[in-house]
Amino acid sequence: MSSKLFPILEYVALFSVILFQLEPRIADSNDTVMRCIDEEREALLTFKQSLVDEYGVLSSWGTDNDKRDCCKWRGVRCSNKTDHVKVLNLRRSDDENSRGQVLKGTISPALLKLHDLRHLDLSNNHFRGSPVPEFIGSLSKLRYLNLSCGTSLLKVLRPYRYLSGLVYLPLENSNLFSLGSLEWLSHLSSLRHLDLSYINLTKSSDWFQAVAKLRSLKTLVLHSCALPPINPSSIWHFNLSTSIETLDLSDNNLPSSSVYPWLFNLSRNIQYLNLGSNSLQGSIPEAFQLMVSLRFLCLTFNELEGGIPKFFGNMCSLNRLLLPHNKLSGELSEMIKNLSGGCTMNSLEGVCLEGNDITGPLPDLVGFSSLKVLILGENRLNGTIDKSLSQLLKLESLSLGRNSFTGVISETFFSNMSNLQMLYLNDNSLTLKLSHDWVPPFQLKSLSLASCKMGPHFPKWLQTQNQLISLDVSNNGISDALPDWFWDLSIELVFLNLSNNQIRGKLPDLSFLRYDDIVIDVSSNHFWGPIPPLPSNSTFLNLSKNKFSGSITFLCSIIKNTWNFFDLSSNLLSGGLPDCWLNFDSLSILNLANNSFSGKIPDSMGFLHNIQTLSLHNNRLTGELPSSLKNCSQLRVLDLRKNALYGEIPTWIGGSVQNLIVLSLKSNNFHGNIPFQLCHLAFIRVLDLSLNNISGMVPKCFNNFSAMTQEKSSNPIIGMPDKIWILPRYVYQYSYLDNVLLTWKGSEHEYKRTLGLVKCLDLSSNKLHGAIPEEIMDLVGLIALNLSRNHLTGPITQKIGQLKSLDFLDLSRNQFSRRIPSSLSQLSGLSVLDLSSNNLSGKIPFGTQLQSFCASVYAGNPELCGLPLPKKCPDEESTPLPGRNDDANTLEDEDDQFMTLRFYVGLILGFFVGFWGVCGTLMLNRSWRYGYYNFLTGMKDWLYVTAAVNIAKLQKFRN
Repeated sequence: MSSKLFPILEYVALFSVILFQLEPRIADSNDTVMRCIDEEREALLTFKQSLVDEYGVLSSWGTDNDKRDCCKWRGVRCSNKTDHVKVLNLRRSDDENSRGQVLKGTISPALLKLHDLRHLDLSNNHFRGSPVPEFIGSLSKLRYLNLSCGTSLLKVLRPYRYLSGLVYLPLENSNLFSLGSLEWLSHLSSLRHLDLSYINLTKSSDWFQAVAKLRSLKTLVLHSCALPPINPSSIWHFNLSTSIETLDLSDNNLPSSSVYPWLFNLSRNIQYLNLGSNSLQGSIPEAFQLMVSLRFLCLTFNELEGGIPKFFGNMCSLNRLLLPHNKLSGELSEMIKNLSGGCTMNSLEGVCLEGNDITGPLPDLVGFSSLKVLILGENRLNGTIDKSLSQLLKLESLSLGRNSFTGVISETFFSNMSNLQMLYLNDNSLTLKLSHDWVPPFQLKSLSLASCKMGPHFPKWLQTQNQLISLDVSNNGISDALPDWFWDLSIELVFLNLSNNQIRGKLPDLSFLRYDDIVIDVSSNHFWGPIPPLPSNSTFLNLSKNKFSGSITFLCSIIKNTWNFFDLSSNLLSGGLPDCWLNFDSLSILNLANNSFSGKIPDSMGFLHNIQTLSLHNNRLTGELPSSLKNCSQLRVLDLRKNALYGEIPTWIGGSVQNLIVLSLKSNNFHGNIPFQLCHLAFIRVLDLSLNNISGMVPKCFNNFSAMTQEKSSNPIIGMPDKIWILPRYVYQYSYLDNVLLTWKGSEHEYKRTLGLVKCLDLSSNKLHGAIPEEIMDLVGLIALNLSRNHLTGPITQKIGQLKSLDFLDLSRNQFSRRIPSSLSQLSGLSVLDLSSNNLSGKIPFGTQLQSFCASVYAGNPELCGLPLPKKCPDEESTPLPGRNDDANTLEDEDDQFMTLRFYVGLILGFFVGFWGVCGTLMLNRSWRYGYYNFLTGMKDWLYVTAAVNIAKLQKFRN
């Protein structure tokens, strides 16, 4: 019996041992497998207590039974062998960072208890003001450390120099912290990846030497570091690591002389090279062909000239060639020929030549079978779009916008482009003929067909494109209602441009658009009805030039927003302006002009601290300007014309708000004197105070308008020209140009693209008195000066001839007296002049310019005489010599009259003597007559023969 029980007892004992070993891990049915070490769990919880977690990033961290295993917490990874925490990764994405969904607070030294920590990533969080903790240097086993965009690097030296085992060190920091010497890098002998992007290294003159000592380095990224030029003497003493495979020195303004000498000594193993946004000049050096392993080359935004060298055709590893926004020129066909001369044709997947000066038609590209990206926009290409593009079966991105292509594109062109994701054909003279029921073979994410002809119906084929992120169908000749299905399609959109069409209907609720930084432009259409709810997470909203009606009180229901641009101008909106602008602090451009808004300008507009353009013109606004507007110190354009505002011009204009470029208070009811504080507007180019009740004298200090004292302007545009917004793989452009209506040459004209070139001072139709200050004549850059319809007196200063840039001068309907200054005739560019209805006297100065104007320019000045007026001056019969008295008849004048009589008598006698002296002799002497006629006949025959022989030779040469 005992012999039979022995095996049973043996199994029981074995099972007991197994249970004993497993007991801590499966204590009861409610327990889960526990791997976390208690000390490290407590350390992590202490670390959590030092953080501010407003968005529940660390909600999985806790002491509850179901949260006790720290190895399962978010961002924590443990070793499978030792259960020690090896990885702590709490990096926030760029999207989360932009939304502010980040961790804040301080970094606790409790992390020192994570003895086996190899990987620490706390990047893209907001530990603002907290330097890199000193204890970080004691985490001796760290191989990966990333605290970028989250901590201060002011004390970067000490903590990092002790981490000799570090392999990966990204320190990119968008806060532009500045560093001195980089000698501490030499202690990180194992470093393979170094990224110091956005750190100011202006004072780091030893950056090249420090980096050159890192012999294991494979990746070096120094993007936008303001790198100082390299000392030529150090180039030959320090060679960069021969192991480098990735090098990014973009956006440092480095000249060719500071890059090329050492760049081409790099390893033949380099695969990624980015030298974009520097100051490289001349042609592309042939030494690039030495980089036989090169796969990615970016030379964007430099000043490179010429074409694409032939050697690129033999760089067999080259995958991406990015040369946009340089000064490359020549025929595209020649450049493509150089690329197709060897093995590169098979390897090349991306070519970007955008923003150069490349000409000619689109060549045959069939041989580039691997091509996925072709960007040729913003050049001078012409002709029709070659059908060979449709044979590029792998093509994903095609950009041909802003060229001069012509012709018709049909659906057969796209029949083989099943991989196409980005299509830009904008701003050409193209016509799209696509059938109503066409179903494209592709699913686009970005589409721009601006200025292509494809109306009048809204393209139905867009209904199949349910992955669109960006859509631009502006200026397409569409005169149709938006179909209901379009707004179902639009939920994923972040860029929508329907402007400059004739699209009609109501807009639906747009607040459903869920992505950040949305751009919406539906301007210049026929949309009507009330303004719908708008997305609070938008950046650019343009609903101008439509037929929207009602009030805009709905704005007060938007508590948080990211609006940067908001334009509701030229609609049928009415009611008062809402008083909740405190919620719109991010606005830089607000345009509510050309509506029927009434009431006062609300005080809360003073909370628009970032506002640069505020346009409220042509409404029915009343009251005084609120003093709170003095807090809008960033204002550049303030346009309040054509309202019913009153009161004195506030002194805070020029006092607190000194960056104004355009100030228009035209057609209001302002009164009082012009405050001297306006003289502090050094950047002012357009000052329009016309059609008010302003009195007093013109301030002498107007010569402090520095921008008006300069004859040339650097930038013709005021606003946001071509603002670029980049998402992964896609680039969106949108712009806003400030515009102002100026009374010019008798009518109002809108200035937009040239507003920055206009320099105008208009004080007309007020009650100003006194003389014109001579100091105004220091404003030599003025193009227009209008002081008409005031009570100005005294003479017109002789210094007015200094205003040589003047195109428009109106001094009419004042009380100016005395003579017109002769210097006025020196203004050769003057095309509009009005001096009528004054008390001017004397003779109009002689000069082609002044005599070319019609008489009405000088009308209403009874004492004026001389051309072009019909009234002659007393001395009109004679032309006095310069410097003589106009009323004096000198002996020289009488002598001139006598000389004129003698001239005519001598002319008649000379003709009589000369004619009869020759012709009379020939008539009386027969032999002379025959000889003369024979001479003429021989000369005629010689000329005829010579001409006939030469014509025969020419015909023979042509044949």
